[in-house]
Amino acid sequence: MDNISPPRPVRRAELLAAGAATVTVVLWASAFVSIRSAGSAYSPGALALGRLLAGALTLGVICLIRREGWPPRTAWRGIAVSGVLWFGFYMVVLNWGEQQVDAGTAALVVNIGPILIALLGARLLGDTMPPRLLAGMAVSFAGAVAVGLSMSGDGGSSLLGVVLCLLAAVGYAGGVVAQKPALGRASALQVTTFGCLIGAVVCLPFAGRLVHDAADAPVSATLNMVYLGVFPTALAFTTWAYALARTTAGRMGATTYAVPALVVLMSWLALGEVPGLLTLAGGVLCLAGVAVSRSRPRRTAAGTASGTARTAVEAAAVTARPAAGTAAPEAGPNRPDVPEGRSESA
Repeated sequence: MDNISPPRPVRRAELLAAGAATVTVVLWASAFVSIRSAGSAYSPGALALGRLLAGALTLGVICLIRREGWPPRTAWRGIAVSGVLWFGFYMVVLNWGEQQVDAGTAALVVNIGPILIALLGARLLGDTMPPRLLAGMAVSFAGAVAVGLSMSGDGGSSLLGVVLCLLAAVGYAGGVVAQKPALGRASALQVTTFGCLIGAVVCLPFAGRLVHDAADAPVSATLNMVYLGVFPTALAFTTWAYALARTTAGRMGATTYAVPALVVLMSWLALGEVPGLLTLAGGVLCLAGVAVSRSRPRRTAAGTASGTARTAVEAAAVTARPAAGTAAPEAGPNRPDVPEGRSESA
């Protein structure tokens, strides 16, 4: 039977989410190039605080222009947890850990994060783990390790560095899973802005070090720190939240496996670092795994017709609900059609 494409509004939403995810991984990949400059002049905590302050300022201005209000009370728990674990804790320990281990060890340990996201999402959010997602993540993980090993130098890896990279992966996974429910109650911009602000507050103990490092840092390092805050943080974390609200945490986590491949390409173009065969092969595996993990089985005509009919019945029920008399109390502060405590994309 012939395959039938999904309805146009659904297809458009999928394309927008995929575009947002693409912007995220490209900007996160560019962050590694900027960190090489800023990281040589700023300590891990100072770099994290400077980046978060620049990001919070940028997001705050955007919120004022768009007249975004405060997030609803039910979203604050997820925002606070993601702000502490991902924006604050993750950035500090990752900066610190990458100074202690070689690139191969960092790739092996930190890239456990997307796997932890899928496992935690299945356990805490009820996300499914289809075979394509698991297969794609396995392929991408192998590619990420190959890229890291091929770019490793002769430096050793300390136990402290391994532990820090592992903690970074755990913080990253916990922050993403905590952020997902909050996106069902607040906008992507609200969740990102206040998460970034909370992360900056967590890093305030490094304020003195930031002032000290900024006094001696070259202008290029400071500009790279500001770039990290405006683009890989403010913009990329917002597009990440937009895409995460429209798919599962596991699929979004798998998408970040494209970052190592893009880092190789950007290092080649911007720094003149010609990749070796193992590096290129690892990059291809990363991208192939992402493609597999984000693919979906094709729908048949019968399956599509059944799903369309079910969607029509549900939409009719939602439309008829207010006509029964007195309107039901709002289930959520911003979205009456989304039940309290449940993500709209669940």
